Amino acid sequence: MNILIYGVGGVGGYFGGKLTKTNNHITFIARGKHLEAIKQNGLQVTSYKGDFVAEPDLATDDLGEIPTPDLVILGVKSWQVPESIKALKPYVKSETVFLPLQNGAANAEKILEVLPNAQVLGGLCRIVAFKDGPGKIKHPTFEPIIIFGELNGSLTDRIKALQELFQEAGFVSDSVENIQVEIWKKFLFICTISGIGGLTRVPMGKIRSSEYLFQMMKDTAREIFKVAKAKGINLTEAHMDSVFEVIQNQDAEVTASTQRDIMEGKPSELDNFNGYIVREGKRLGVPVPVNELIYECLLPMEKEARKL
Repeated sequence: MNILIYGVGGVGGYFGGKLTKTNNHITFIARGKHLEAIKQNGLQVTSYKGDFVAEPDLATDDLGEIPTPDLVILGVKSWQVPESIKALKPYVKSETVFLPLQNGAANAEKILEVLPNAQVLGGLCRIVAFKDGPGKIKHPTFEPIIIFGELNGSLTDRIKALQELFQEAGFVSDSVENIQVEIWKKFLFICTISGIGGLTRVPMGKIRSSEYLFQMMKDTAREIFKVAKAKGINLTEAHMDSVFEVIQNQDAEVTASTQRDIMEGKPSELDNFNGYIVREGKRLGVPVPVNELIYECLLPMEKEARKL
């Protein structure tokens, strides 16, 4: 199988790196110094589960060089998905399968604007990993997992094949019938903590210790929950309770990746998180005043980061 890892940061680097240990042709799409380091020394992954060096069959920034992929794993940020799909479209075939692993609730929807339903799976991952210099990925904690499934909930041969592939690669994976519920469960968590974290610029412990801010976090989550229900996503109160159990158990010094991007003046996933909830809330007639407050307060910084 020809597998293309499009984006070799923490997510693409770790899972793509593990896939280089299988009997498949693996291509990495990377850029700049990161690409040059991978070409010279492989991708060096430092992991609490055991360090390894990933040596793809091809590492390049030129899509014209890649073998036509059977599977594309998208490791870019959610805001980069539309541009990535448009760039990839001339280099894939009608049987090429796309598996998005980004944070966010609408990644499959973005791909479906360009490609037919038959080529798109739903997916997400849970991992703590990040680029730690050119050609280096650090995975300090947390058992990595990919959760995926057909958008219509069917258990197809390709889902079974992917399960076998990921098992061969040596990481945990789970194929599920209702992938949209899984995507929104993660989105409920990540969107709830990211915007408030970016706005306050303090770690989780300080947000939890403030009665006002913690209530604001709950209000943010409740609005996301209502939008999901309006979209027909079968989230439950148990899912809400589970999210806040995770939030309560987070280390006091934890910050979200989107929060860190905002604090560092980088383009972030703000538009795909709180911004998405604001747009969907307006479209569906669901009031989302807390998410709108967070979004509008952070938007000027986001525009500055993007030079808009």
